[in-house]
Amino acid sequence: MASRARAPRERALPDQDYERLLRWRPRSLQSRQLLAASIGLVAFLALAGFALDRAFVDVAGQGLRERLKQYAFTYAGDIEWARDGSLIAPDVPPDGRFNRPGSGLYADIELPNGYWASDSARGPQLPRGEILSGREEIFDGPLPIVKSDGSPGEVYRYGIGLVDATRSADAEFPYTIYIMEDAGTLPRQVRVFRQALWGYLGIAGAVLLLLQAVILRWSLLPLRRVIDELKRVQRGQATRMGERHPRELQPLTDSINAFVESERENLDRQRNTLADLAHSLKTPLAVLRARLDSGAEGGELREELDTQLLRMNDLVGYQLARAASGGHALFAAPVAIEPHAEQIVRGLEKIYSSKGVVCEFEIEPEVRFHGEPGDLQELLGNLLENAFKWARSRVLLTVRPGAAAPNRRPGLSISVEDDGPGIAPDRIAHVLQRGVRGDERVQGHGIGLAIVQDMVRSYRGELSVGASAELGGARFEVILPPGL
Repeated sequence: MASRARAPRERALPDQDYERLLRWRPRSLQSRQLLAASIGLVAFLALAGFALDRAFVDVAGQGLRERLKQYAFTYAGDIEWARDGSLIAPDVPPDGRFNRPGSGLYADIELPNGYWASDSARGPQLPRGEILSGREEIFDGPLPIVKSDGSPGEVYRYGIGLVDATRSADAEFPYTIYIMEDAGTLPRQVRVFRQALWGYLGIAGAVLLLLQAVILRWSLLPLRRVIDELKRVQRGQATRMGERHPRELQPLTDSINAFVESERENLDRQRNTLADLAHSLKTPLAVLRARLDSGAEGGELREELDTQLLRMNDLVGYQLARAASGGHALFAAPVAIEPHAEQIVRGLEKIYSSKGVVCEFEIEPEVRFHGEPGDLQELLGNLLENAFKWARSRVLLTVRPGAAAPNRRPGLSISVEDDGPGIAPDRIAHVLQRGVRGDERVQGHGIGLAIVQDMVRSYRGELSVGASAELGGARFEVILPPGL
């Protein structure tokens, strides 16, 4: 029981942290992009600065080694040997600092029987080195020293071992040249470089951040235009979104236009349904008013009242069914057509069993209906029922993919044919005319054609009526365009 009581408190802390995170994060898309890009830019500049800093330190250290090595080789080329074997230093050193005591640049030549040091080595206590073997090189440091004023210091040291074979034919004379430089020179160079590096990187970062903000504002300008157009549609100042938008935003604006048009069509359909219902109820109400005004007897009036109430109930049910089947979801899941068609045909075969009508299918397996299953049943049910009603013995249902468009789902083509008497060409427009209500719809292929016509319109499709070349009767074809 104790563990169950603690569990909600343990889960509450992450939820609170998550809510605080949601409140903190920027809600503006531009702010989010600018923040993300700024973090990336700062991280890139920091890594680039670190890499450049390390590269400069390595290059500066290598440059110091090469410079000291050059001094050592210059000394090696300029020194001479006296008859007694003592060393004769060059009159002009490679650098004037070698002649200034405590200048920070020192030369030390280690000999088997002693050593020689430059004038700059007078005063400081410098580390002594060993005699290296021929052509052996070392570069070490920083090494501790004591400066002329007694303060501690450090130096970098380069040494190279040399052998003089000209002094004696019997033996070689080894010696080593050490060149030392104050260790503070390299840190000063690195410090100056770092100041310049981070200063320039800071200026570059500020300029890039400003340029980045300008570029983001410019790149999001089409999105602001979409927002402005959407506000105009919401206020009623425009009927739809514009057509000229970037490719990335075109599906969004197309979907918004489709949604707006669908809502407008649904509103028009509801108004038409109410108008049809009101117009249909006018006749029964007028009959009842006339019977009341005529002073009919109670039994006769009751019988008339039952008849008209039943008629009005049928009219209301019919109009509500039309209103319910008129709308559809914009992004409905694909629906397999053949199972619904088989279910409808099985029911129709029972109703028209006395006629012995045979229904044939030509349905491609991969074809799908992108809409509400109820709309598919209503569409197929009305077309097939009309075909069964007027067919003599055969009905043909053909379903195949319709037109295709890039980056859109393919359209759909549904045709129903029968071997009945067909429809005269001059009656086709009357059969498909909207507003024909009541008993007038029974003419031609019946009342269901009006429902089919309205439903096809709601899917922005086309309904065509003609003669069947294969069966000889009527042919109804529904063509739905490619979807979003």
